Amino acid sequence: MRRRTFIATAGLGAAAAATTIAAPAIAQSAPDIKWRMTSSFPKSLDTIYGAAETFAKYVADATDNKFQVQVFPAGEIAPGLEAANEVGKGSIEMCHTATYYYWGKDPTFAFGTAIPFGLNCRMQNAWMYYGGGIDLMNEFWAGHNLIGFPCGNTGAQMGGWFRKEINSVADLKGVKMRIGGFGGAVISKLGVVPQQIAGGDIYPALEKGTIDAAEWVGPYDDEKLGFNKVAPYYYYPGWWEGGPMLHAMVNTAKWAELPKSYQSIVKSAAQAANVDMMANYDAANPAALKRLAAGGAKLRPYPQDVMEAAFDAAKETYADVSAKNAAFKKVHDAMMAFRADQYLWFQVSEHTYDTFMMGQQRKKML
Repeated sequence: MRRRTFIATAGLGAAAAATTIAAPAIAQSAPDIKWRMTSSFPKSLDTIYGAAETFAKYVADATDNKFQVQVFPAGEIAPGLEAANEVGKGSIEMCHTATYYYWGKDPTFAFGTAIPFGLNCRMQNAWMYYGGGIDLMNEFWAGHNLIGFPCGNTGAQMGGWFRKEINSVADLKGVKMRIGGFGGAVISKLGVVPQQIAGGDIYPALEKGTIDAAEWVGPYDDEKLGFNKVAPYYYYPGWWEGGPMLHAMVNTAKWAELPKSYQSIVKSAAQAANVDMMANYDAANPAALKRLAAGGAKLRPYPQDVMEAAFDAAKETYADVSAKNAAFKKVHDAMMAFRADQYLWFQVSEHTYDTFMMGQQRKKML
């Protein structure tokens, strides 16, 4: 009996020992980590700022709160337009930002978010996830100690609020306009004086007359910021932002320290937040646009000569920059080839379907 008891007890002991040995390995693969994420946006813009909070929640939920990311609004631990710079320096682990804010350092940064007459939201997702875009951008960002993952999109944006009506290209001359990203370099060729101002600072500048026009995102956010109170003309489309994408950007050294399982969770959380943010805007914008129009906002399409002149200016700008910047040319050429195929496809199915349905709406059938 004692021999059988010993064998049974020894077996339990061996199992317990195995569990004891395995536990540290498991614990090491799921360590307790706390990171800070600085946003480029104020907390009041719940949709665009909220994408970072959504990302952080997914990360915490997937790791049983072992990996926690605390989100800070623009200006609290870093200025909104300096978020990625601080992450690159290693002073903050990660940020949620629009990469075209840093195009002044190198225009190649702009491709991560949007360039004039670039890709719409669906095309941008397709290029990033299946067209080599993520790899191309991270190859470039690595030189700035950054790695990025798509983490939100606004969809095609509006073209801005103006104090005066724009009837032709001539009316743009001398207009001081807040405009984000690489679009400023293009629209300056039409006579506009571009200003890059963080979201929370736009309204005071427009109200005081420091600027004559401003673009931000679209009806939902623009209504929150109150632009309609100081500039009545609301133009569309935002041809410089056909599908502007945001990114969760991580310091490369910090990224390398993460367990592989946590890296996978970061990628998945960013992708989920990417989809969530676009759906949120699509749900919120129609009602906001109705409210703005009812409140007196004067909706105007950009005149055709403005659109044509802007398109030509964009092509000229890309050629000039590509001739001097090999990294820019590499990404530009890849994106433009992808864009050509995408519009070949979209005009067959999406455009035909949408055009028909919009016609039905105009006939009051919807």
